[in-house]
Amino acid sequence: MSSIINLYEECANAQHIAISGHIRPDGDCIGSCMAVAMYLRKRLPDAQVDVYLDPVSDVFECIPGTDSIMHEMREDITYDVFICIDCEPYRMSFGRKAFKSALKTINIDHHITNASGGGDLNYVNPESGSAAELVYELIDHDYMDHDIALAIYIGIIHDTGVLQYTNVRPVTLRTVAELMEYDLDFSNIIEKTFYEKTYIQSQILGRALLESMRFMDGRCVVSVIDRKTMEFYGADSRDLEGIANQMKNIRGVDCAIFIYEIGVQEYKISLRTTEAVDASKVTSVYGGGGHARAAGVTMHGTYHDVINNLSKEIVKQLDQR
Repeated sequence: MSSIINLYEECANAQHIAISGHIRPDGDCIGSCMAVAMYLRKRLPDAQVDVYLDPVSDVFECIPGTDSIMHEMREDITYDVFICIDCEPYRMSFGRKAFKSALKTINIDHHITNASGGGDLNYVNPESGSAAELVYELIDHDYMDHDIALAIYIGIIHDTGVLQYTNVRPVTLRTVAELMEYDLDFSNIIEKTFYEKTYIQSQILGRALLESMRFMDGRCVVSVIDRKTMEFYGADSRDLEGIANQMKNIRGVDCAIFIYEIGVQEYKISLRTTEAVDASKVTSVYGGGGHARAAGVTMHGTYHDVINNLSKEIVKQLDQR
């Protein structure tokens, strides 16, 4: 764990600040980035604070400011401070070049695969259940308000599976309790952003479960969705959230592998596991990252190649049990 930083002091003299997170941002990434942006805009009203992310799912539009997220990197300025949140800098959606050229870089992350951070200043704590928890630690609570609390709350519940995953710590529950003091409609937020699915999402979830296959004596399950299937349902990557989690809930399964096609012989993989398999160790072999129970990676080849390569790493851990 790296030392805590004073986020306000590190940005106090900046005129141009950029914030970005990982590709295909989830609730934790979006909530964390927007919470930091709202906090800095509040404390530094004369500074320009730009957030760069891939297009976000409609369910997160309840977070104020998501309509101002930028999808094309500005080339006309050198940022005084560039903050990378919830990933190593090389996994950012935008701005890897701008990050390197920024006068000061900050990395805030909780992934175990991010050993040392990639910024001039780093606050990396793999023991934290979410990046949003770290953000809550870094901001001055005198400047907290409903909107910032909402963004942090969404980040926490999405990366802890609504406080069900093993990454939940006592401090996680204390943080959530403090956030609830900001008059959050906490149960409705969970329902609308975590559980509620569109008809298309429900259809493609059903398809993924129907066509899933178990192997390794039933301890692993895999499902693959190709681009043709996604086009048939009119789905995109944002409609695939939560499928891997549902697959892991199958009794007897220690490792769920959800794969979807993003290009010619190019696949995005999500792993969800029990304590029998460290998902981050599996994905890190192929350049991915994540947590012990949830990790992801992009791989190339046929989907048979992908499954075979992942299986070689998974079986090493299962054979030890």
